[in-house]
Amino acid sequence: MTPKLFHIFRNTPMGRETFLQSLYFCEQLALDIDVYIPKQKKFLMYFDQQVIQIDLDQSYLFAPQTAREHAEALLAKKQLGYHFLQPTEQTASTLPDIPTAYTFMCLPRSVSDITSKIGLGLIGPKVRNILRSAHFPVLIPSTVLKKWKNITVFFGGSINAINALKVGMAMSVSTQKPLTIFTQADGKNLDEYKAVVEQAGLQEDLAACAATWAFFENNDLETNLYTVPHDALVIVGAYGHGRIKTVMFGSKMELLQSTLPNNFLIVGPGYASE
Repeated sequence: MTPKLFHIFRNTPMGRETFLQSLYFCEQLALDIDVYIPKQKKFLMYFDQQVIQIDLDQSYLFAPQTAREHAEALLAKKQLGYHFLQPTEQTASTLPDIPTAYTFMCLPRSVSDITSKIGLGLIGPKVRNILRSAHFPVLIPSTVLKKWKNITVFFGGSINAINALKVGMAMSVSTQKPLTIFTQADGKNLDEYKAVVEQAGLQEDLAACAATWAFFENNDLETNLYTVPHDALVIVGAYGHGRIKTVMFGSKMELLQSTLPNNFLIVGPGYASE
């Protein structure tokens, strides 16, 4: 099966920028893209552990008469395989069923609140639900098209961080873009973090990527975030277990979201590497 990214098209200037970011992402990773132009504000996605109802805001239904024309005009400038998704299956509630057999999905920070109300550091509840359940990483784009020239993986040694590192290494190899691992020491030394990588069997793969390890023992995380390049794709493993399960993101994740203007690729607890 050809790897694909799923994108919900919004026929507005902000939606155009999000779509351009998805197209750039697909170009870098040689992905096809499935484009969904919604005809109603609600749809369902069936994941292994949960059925999620997505409630779009009104902007996703703006100017439907020109939506496909605008999307096709942007696609015509790219050499990508694409398909306009037209859901045929519906549940008893008459809501469209959207397939989930994707490699990636693009979502702005919120799909269910007016864009002007969503700050840099706020991720809407519907997007959080998808991140909690999705087996694929989710691209959360910057406000405008921002091409990334390198990859930064935030690594704190957790299982989700290992998954984020796996994704980052694979993308670095695929795109030939340099990889940096960002770690805030939190009382541990670098050898302890390297031991976690070795225990996961990733040492040889990491060496093949020629990754740089940015390890910070001094200053706080917020201060050290200034070193993250503005043109980096930031990859983060999202929490999904324990005492913060219902919150989904810990304080560090919220700090990243509120501080960095970069594109984010978030690897949730349901991620399946295959």
